[in-house]
Amino acid sequence: MRVSIGCRLRYSFPQPTPLIALLNVHYSRFGDLERADYLVTQPSVPLESYRDGFGNWCTRMVAPAGDFTLSTDGIFRDTGLPDPTATEAAQHAVQDLPFETLVYLLGSRYCDTDLLSEEAWRLFEATEPGWSRVQAICDFVHGHILFDYMQAKATRTASQTMAERQGVCRDFPHLAIALCRCMNIPARYCTGYLSDIGEPLPHPPGDFAAWMEVFLAGEWHMFDPRNNKPRFARILIARGRDAADVPLTQTFGQNTLTEFMVWTDEMA
Repeated sequence: MRVSIGCRLRYSFPQPTPLIALLNVHYSRFGDLERADYLVTQPSVPLESYRDGFGNWCTRMVAPAGDFTLSTDGIFRDTGLPDPTATEAAQHAVQDLPFETLVYLLGSRYCDTDLLSEEAWRLFEATEPGWSRVQAICDFVHGHILFDYMQAKATRTASQTMAERQGVCRDFPHLAIALCRCMNIPARYCTGYLSDIGEPLPHPPGDFAAWMEVFLAGEWHMFDPRNNKPRFARILIARGRDAADVPLTQTFGQNTLTEFMVWTDEMA
């Protein structure tokens, strides 16, 4: 399967403003790009790229005053298979976890485990550890939260999502991640492209997606508590503890977003 991927974000800046962008396909999937999704700016400005502490590819620049556009446009070669599952994947005892996974057991900006631990154990202590427990958490989150674009809040934490029972794309994995961590399962936040290939029409406007990965049976496995079913052409951009680690753009000054387009389209 060949998939056209890309985005265009247009801003208005009142003055020159530093900016960091995480908009390129993750290095682990770079080999699947038929045409690289290079970051282009209009007007053109000097770009400096680096890897952050989680291995994500970041690009920093100074946007000039006025209209400024960031865009990518690539072609991705996907397997054409739905998201993989591993229903027999077992949960590790905490003392047996690799050192590098332990940070994903801790509370973070949007995953306030200290406020959810007691409820997590009440809800999921009786579930079978491993894949079944994570799926039970996803089933709960999927059924507990009402998705509503009009209810987006940049400051909403997992415990607030639990209480308010509404949210947007990132709130689903934030709550599921927090509940997994409460149950001693390392979990990390992912952002990227998710196509509507195979989904019934009409499709919603293009957007980036959020999901999570959990560490079971010696490797990381993908779960999507918002959609809660296998999907096609899921393409990773960045991973972190939660959305605070992987903003698509981080601007260091006032600005207005005037255009936002994302596409993930199957090609002939």
